[in-house]
Amino acid sequence: MSEALRKLLKEGNANQPTVITPHVGLLTLHFQLYGCEDLKAKRKAFTALRAIWGKEPDLAVSETADQEALDCATWTVAALGTSSQQITQRLDQVEKAIEERIDAAILDVHREIL
Repeated sequence: MSEALRKLLKEGNANQPTVITPHVGLLTLHFQLYGCEDLKAKRKAFTALRAIWGKEPDLAVSETADQEALDCATWTVAALGTSSQQITQRLDQVEKAIEERIDAAILDVHREIL
C-alpha cells in the first residue's frame, strides 16, 4: 500500500464521526404483596431492588406505579446496551435474580426494547 493511500485512509476515518446507536430495554414487573401494614414495610420489601440493581452502571430502577398501594407494586428496570440481543440477555438475568431475591409474587412481566 502506498504512503499516499495510507494517508488518504487515515484522513477519511478521522473526519467521520463514530456512530453509536444505544438500545434501551424496559422490564416492568407487577408484584403482589402480602402482610405489608404500611408503606415503610412495603419499601423494605423492595430495598434489594434499589440496593443491588440500582447501582449497576447499565441499569436504572424505579417504582413506576402503585406507590401508595399496600398490596401491590409496579417496578420498572431500564437497561442500556449496544444491541437488542445484549439488552434481552441482561433483562433475563435481572428478572431471574429479582425472582430469587424479592419476597413478593410476580403477577405480570412486560418487556419492551426501544
